[in-house]
Amino acid sequence: MPAERPTCRRRPAAAAAFALLAGGSLLAGAPASAASPTAPAPTPAPTPAADNGLARTPQMGFNNWNSTHCRAEFNEAMVKGVADTFVSQGLKDAGYTYVNIDDCWALPNRDTSGNLVPDPVRFPHGIKAVADYVHSKGLKFGLYSSAGTKTCDVQGFPGGLGHEQQDANLWASWGVDYLKYDNCNNTGADAKQRYRAMADALRATGRPILYSICEWGENQPWNWAAEYGNSWRTTGDISDSWSSMIGIAHRNQSLAPYARPGAWNDPDMLEVGNGGMTDTEYRTHFSLWAQMAAPLLIGSDLRSASASTLAILKNTDVIAVDQDSLGKQGTVVAGSGGLVVMSKPLADGGRSVTLTNETTTTRTITTSVEALGIGGASSYALKDLWSKQNSTTTGAISASVPAHGTVMYRVTPGTPVPPPAGVSRLSDLPWTSAINGWGPVERDRSNGEQGAADGRTLTIGGTTYAKGLGTHAAGDITYYLGAGCSTLTASVGVDDESGGTNGSVVFQIYRDGTKVADSGRVTGADAPRALTADLSGGRELRLVVTDSGDGINYDHADWAVPRLTCA
Repeated sequence: MPAERPTCRRRPAAAAAFALLAGGSLLAGAPASAASPTAPAPTPAPTPAADNGLARTPQMGFNNWNSTHCRAEFNEAMVKGVADTFVSQGLKDAGYTYVNIDDCWALPNRDTSGNLVPDPVRFPHGIKAVADYVHSKGLKFGLYSSAGTKTCDVQGFPGGLGHEQQDANLWASWGVDYLKYDNCNNTGADAKQRYRAMADALRATGRPILYSICEWGENQPWNWAAEYGNSWRTTGDISDSWSSMIGIAHRNQSLAPYARPGAWNDPDMLEVGNGGMTDTEYRTHFSLWAQMAAPLLIGSDLRSASASTLAILKNTDVIAVDQDSLGKQGTVVAGSGGLVVMSKPLADGGRSVTLTNETTTTRTITTSVEALGIGGASSYALKDLWSKQNSTTTGAISASVPAHGTVMYRVTPGTPVPPPAGVSRLSDLPWTSAINGWGPVERDRSNGEQGAADGRTLTIGGTTYAKGLGTHAAGDITYYLGAGCSTLTASVGVDDESGGTNGSVVFQIYRDGTKVADSGRVTGADAPRALTADLSGGRELRLVVTDSGDGINYDHADWAVPRLTCA
């Protein structure tokens, strides 16, 4: 057999765009959404032209490559056996849907009509028969191609470049539900044009086909791929080792602002069960992928999976975090010395938190509900998603975490406490939820960069403010009012740390579900604007910052001196 290659291999010239800081837990080279005054010019936000109704939560399924590569055991019997295992082992019930095949399914040459031809040795009954079998199990079927003249395997199977509509029509006729589209042998053609051509072809078939863009992060697909596809690879290929897995997690963590329902950052397939890591490391792998709202594509041979592998892959509590309907990717809220805390907002108003120990000895990791972006309650329920133990806390969260291990909690607030009577500054009150586009919401300082407390004095148009909230689009901060408050006033604007003219946002205030104040478009060149909102009878206050359509770069938004008046 020819030498095997990892599918979605990055070309040697494509160096990673991210560098690990000391301790290996935070990232330098942040995307332009962090936007210091020296950051690159803003880029427009992509329009979701690929909104095909698919992948409203990250896709779940199987891909054969990590376990078989292009070896002979990749064949029709294997694919059908995996579909059978989905059902018999409860993976279908746990949410896994797609049974996907990777490179090497076709013959090296097209037929005289230019059509792709399934390898008759691997697939003696053709691809449609395999798709039909997968569909008969209540599952969906996917396959692979490349946005180049040939696919990535050294044997050189035909790619889709120049054959987009012909191939898409053929796949649709076979009943294909998912396309993984690689990036090899692309002749140097523009990535956006190549991936858009296939996106247009898939849409033209009229069949809903999930489109997984496998561009390796070379051209920052997080900035444009949502216009075409449902997910995009952010890194080179994963391998079955701790260093590979955790390095890929680091590179994917800073891209949280770009993930949303129907459009996901993809740090590559799961290695759980392939034997190169310990079960502790595999639990970390699975936890981090769920926390990052990543596609969960099993890469091990499920027909021979161990009980421990299946237990990891079928942890429905962890899967529920990945599949949460709010569609937010978790963010790093603390990380130094190899001890990393990630927080993920959930649709029920709670958070999931991962405490990851990247060092080689057992360590205690501690955080708080406020650091996770929630507050305002007298107590919080904690569920350990691996041990299944339940507990409560008034705010502190701490665990002893083994080397290369992760403790993962679901944190659910209890009954919130209303603000005190009189006039209060919002930055002195606990919020019930804070979601920020880049880094944490900051009290009495600007947004800064990704770390906590790294901003400066709030400054809008040269005017400084001692009190307020520093945020970044897209931001959403919620306070519990309990129907006892009357008025909110604030001055709003883009912080001067964005460069004086950069950034453009819209500030909105909601009382329960009703918008009661709107700033209109505010840019970095504008003076502070005054907002006043009537909150009478409202039980919940939301402070929302959206980007104004120019992209999320430089959108450092200040709620300066926000005063809340309550009875």
